[in-house]
Formats: sequence, structure tokens, C-alpha cells
Amino acid sequence: MSLRKAYLLIFILLLVDQVSKIYIKTNFILGEEVEVFKWFKILFIENEGMAWGTEIPGAYGKLFLTLFRLVAVGGIGYWLWDSVERKHSSNYLIVAISLILAGAFGNIIDSVFYGVIFDDSQQQLATLFSDQPYGTWFHGKVVDMFYFPFWHGNLPSWLPIWGGREFTFFNAIFNIADMAISTGVGILIFFNKKAFHHN
Repeated sequence: MSLRKAYLLIFILLLVDQVSKIYIKTNFILGEEVEVFKWFKILFIENEGMAWGTEIPGAYGKLFLTLFRLVAVGGIGYWLWDSVERKHSSNYLIVAISLILAGAFGNIIDSVFYGVIFDDSQQQLATLFSDQPYGTWFHGKVVDMFYFPFWHGNLPSWLPIWGGREFTFFNAIFNIADMAISTGVGILIFFNKKAFHHN
């Protein structure tokens, strides 16, 4: 796979990711939900950018996370370039790296820019290029919207630890960028031999 094709894949994923996020930001109020199917909902939430909404404590936690991501994206970008330049790297590996790079870069765009180009989404629709932004550079929140609650109910009381508790499967809320990262990592795990096989 050529570098040009890898860049095209990354560009398409970034475009779809950002168009979907901007649409949600400008058409949904934070916490608003639309049921597509019983098991699939569009639910607008924002988080600080780590998995499951985890935050790094302290005034500079968010800045540290964003800067770390920028460095990581640089490393992944080099890995992609190096894999293509070797000529013998498998397409599985190049596609996987491209997906991971696109996903990481997609969420970085939120973190770096969204705080200064959008106003708040609480109890109002956000405005793109607002003159009253909700944050500052490198302190934007990542937009998530895809929610697949396949099953919701109370677990059987005989189960240890969680017995009798309310439970939702699957309760993660994510975006296109997250899907790209997960798919890329999945390719590396499940197609490991093919991904790292040299032609």
C-alpha cells in the first residue's frame, strides 16, 4: 500500500470524524439523545479525552494529555512512513497504523481546537467560531455520540459482587476516531502474523 493511499484513508476518516462531531455539537444539546433503534442511540456527551472519561488531575493534566498525544501522533506518523518506505511491510500493518493515526489525530483536533472555536453546549446548541468560546487552546473536550446499550437490566442476585445491580451492556459512548483506533488495534491483535509478516 502506498503512502498516498494511506494518507487518503486518514483524510477520509478525519473528514467523517470531524463532520460528525461538528454536526452533533451544533445540533444537539449536551446530554440530548435520539433513539435510532432500541439498541443504538445517538447520545451527545463530552469528555476530557481519555478512555471512559478518565481525567488527569491538576491544572495542567489536560495540557499534559494533549501534548503527550501530539508526541505520540508524531511517533505513529513516523511508524507509518517507515513501514511504507520499507516496501515489504504488509497492507494489514499499514492499514492498522493509518487507522490508529487517523483516530488519534481526530481526537487531538477536539482537544486542541474545540475549546476556542465552540461555545458551551450546556442547555444550548453550540455555535461554531463563537466569540465566547468555552475553553482555551489545548483544553477542548472530545465529542462522543455513538451508544449501543444492547442490554439493560438488573443482574441476577446469585452473581458474586455485581449480583442484583443495575447493568448496561454495552455502556461505552464513542466517536468515529475511537472506532478507527479500536479497529486498528484489533487488526494488530487478531491479524498479528499477517500484519508483521514481511513479503
